[in-house]
Amino acid sequence: MIDPFKIGRRGLFLFDPETAHGLSVAALKSGLVPSCRAPHDPRLVQQVAGLTFPNPLGMAAGYDKNAEVPDALLNLGFGFAEVGTLTPKPQSGNPRPRIFRLERDNAVINRLGFNNEGHASALARLQARKGVGIVGVNIGANKDSDDRIADYVTGIHRFYGVAGYFTANISSPNTPGLRDLQARESLAALLKAVLAARDEKVLSAGIRRPVFLKIAPDLTEEGMDDIAEEVLASGLDGLIVSNTTLSREGLTDTRQASEAGGLSGAPLFETSTAVLARMRKRVGPDLPIIGVGGVSSVETALEKIRAGADLVQLYSSMVYEGPALPGRIVRGLSKYCADNGVASIRDLRDSRLDHWVAAKV
Repeated sequence: MIDPFKIGRRGLFLFDPETAHGLSVAALKSGLVPSCRAPHDPRLVQQVAGLTFPNPLGMAAGYDKNAEVPDALLNLGFGFAEVGTLTPKPQSGNPRPRIFRLERDNAVINRLGFNNEGHASALARLQARKGVGIVGVNIGANKDSDDRIADYVTGIHRFYGVAGYFTANISSPNTPGLRDLQARESLAALLKAVLAARDEKVLSAGIRRPVFLKIAPDLTEEGMDDIAEEVLASGLDGLIVSNTTLSREGLTDTRQASEAGGLSGAPLFETSTAVLARMRKRVGPDLPIIGVGGVSSVETALEKIRAGADLVQLYSSMVYEGPALPGRIVRGLSKYCADNGVASIRDLRDSRLDHWVAAKV
């Protein structure tokens, strides 16, 4: 049987990756991509951070940077979608080319640098939404900001009325110095300011929006200790583990591997899953964690959950597998539950936690 996506992908891959990305967003916006929603399955419903997710699979930030197609993404079968990263002022990001496909590794390297149209454009689009699904807003700081923590606070205030949840992204490797916010003193200051802004909005709006923190996979054991302790002390709602990696270990596409930027896709799976498990071990069973990095199939999604994730996200695998992937994974999760007598997919969480904590990566 001919796979129409494989034919379409061949055509898209004739374009440079950033142009192909733009074309895919345009296709979603125009309605050319058919809806692929999976049937509702109560076994997949997840209660996380006060929100009800219809299934545990989400679209990670980075695809819909300007909040152009969140509802079209939900119609592909995702249980939630995350837009951004959004900075207060528009910025063009780093010079092109800045996205590279590593086809033999099913991976992507990007050094985009938070290119986006800024808060105002995205806010207008989110205010005009007619859909009702959960859309998270990933917030960041402008490269030339005099006060990066203030940029995150601005994001909380600006998007509070339209965000299902917030993600403070301090782990992109493509904004110089941004990952320094993961250091203990800086992280404590950031979390205090961001959560104070959220609590202020709770009083005025009467709604409590969860705030997650997205961390890097390139952390030492001491770095993970520091983040876990600050997160638990702060009252943060959850973690997203993890962003892209600076590592190039194990890649076969050596021609592209030397490009600067963060690596995502299949090679990130093991490292990001091990870091996820180690953070779960540190923060205990109650703090929500979203697992991201290398999710490309039913089995990799399940393995994130077994390693300690409440929810999972993907992005890079859609470059290689196409828009039918999320629906295929969600239907596969339902089938797994049915075939194995699993009453709730939540029951699988942590079932391979010790395996992934011990994994050598």
